[in-house]
Amino acid sequence: MDYRKPLHPIMFVGTGSDVGKSIINTAFCRIFLQDGYTPAPFKAQNMSLNSYATPDGLEIGRAQAVQAEACGINCSVEMNPILLKPVSEQISQVILNGKPMGNQTASEYFLNTDRDTLFKHAIKACHKLKSKYNPIVIEGAGSISEVNLWDKDITNMRIAKEIEADTFIIADIDRGGVFGSVYGTMMLLPEEHKRLIKGIIINKFRGDISLFEDGKQILEKITGIPVVAVIPYFSDIFIDDEDSVVLNKKRNTIKEGKINIAVILLKHMSNFTDFNILEQVPQVNLIYSNDEQEISNSDIVIIPGSKNTIEDLIHLRRTGIAKAVLKAHKSGSAVYGICGGFQIMGEEINDPNHVESDIETIPGLGILPVKTTITEEKKTEQCTFNFLNSSNKYLGYEIHMGETSADSNSPLCRIDGKHDGYYLNNKTWGTYIHGILDNKEVIDAILSEFNKEISIPDVEHFKNEQYDKLANWVRMHSDMEYIYKTLKQ
Repeated sequence: MDYRKPLHPIMFVGTGSDVGKSIINTAFCRIFLQDGYTPAPFKAQNMSLNSYATPDGLEIGRAQAVQAEACGINCSVEMNPILLKPVSEQISQVILNGKPMGNQTASEYFLNTDRDTLFKHAIKACHKLKSKYNPIVIEGAGSISEVNLWDKDITNMRIAKEIEADTFIIADIDRGGVFGSVYGTMMLLPEEHKRLIKGIIINKFRGDISLFEDGKQILEKITGIPVVAVIPYFSDIFIDDEDSVVLNKKRNTIKEGKINIAVILLKHMSNFTDFNILEQVPQVNLIYSNDEQEISNSDIVIIPGSKNTIEDLIHLRRTGIAKAVLKAHKSGSAVYGICGGFQIMGEEINDPNHVESDIETIPGLGILPVKTTITEEKKTEQCTFNFLNSSNKYLGYEIHMGETSADSNSPLCRIDGKHDGYYLNNKTWGTYIHGILDNKEVIDAILSEFNKEISIPDVEHFKNEQYDKLANWVRMHSDMEYIYKTLKQ
């Protein structure tokens, strides 16, 4: 192969949401890296509560940060210029080029924002990436057949057309109706978009793939588009996922003989990827729960980040989950809080500027002797920190709107001479640092009292191993010769 020749941009779109676009995009980011190219990911507009801080302190969707990692490069704001972070069921914080530009309802965002201006921002970002990387690996959003949204599209086929991306449509066969979803999607597309579709990818296939050969031929005949991949379902490859839909698959129950760790299932939970490494510790049973009994019976309870801390705190009290957390703590279980969870564990949360709520002051759970004031300015930055008294330095990131006052003699971490969080004891602390549990020393500390031989994977090695496994799996089941031929024409 001539690695010096630029490849066309490649784009993965879907017949619907949660069909596997992010994972397939990540796989091809790694495939191109393995094959000697210099790929970079791009998604014009993302909606997610899982976000990440770029090295220069800007905020993007977590999926694009993961895809950049699969490409072997640092993430940048150009990879996701528009991010929507839901604050409630109807309102999202709109983040443009890494900075918040305010909260909007869905109708305000779709009807009142200047779509052409947003699109220009997206295209400018894409072209900037294109000038540095080869190829650009683009992810669409949701379904491309939402006819009522076509005139407002700034992230799907309008992007594909503008940069002449070779586009591949992904369908999830596991949910059923794959023929109707693919054929219907293709028939709805106007000719100017249909010509950009170069192939069909059938994802999450269960069973004997050879039995789908007839189905593949039928799809090709009725659509006129080749089926370039049939990707078998897998459960042994672990890639950070940004979509909270996956949490429904992680609703385990208490298990005897394991260290049971319950992550509180907040209504506005953000950055649940903070806990992914815990799932890889064989001695740990990680559950996401809002069941009072499960929480009360867990060995460790973690209150995660939240996009609306005050509303989530009210919900915890209203549902009895707050009492379950306090009961667990009183009975000797460890309780930790990350970001919004840290704020919830304190004595008081103040919102004088009504950033999150009309409520100006609300008592917290009172587990930690700290008070928080919600601020209008968002802190978004990567950080290097020391945990407790250790001289070792670790990487994490902060994304929060709020300042928490605490006793400076009891910090959990030190960040460049500044203090972070509050350490009450080994079973009770809080922090603003996302990614803190990606570090072996921290996991060792919270599991040390259980008298078990703990096996904690090396995070960087583990992630790279998973990216390679994913790439190899997708490559094995894809017509790579056809795909490369398309990208070189």
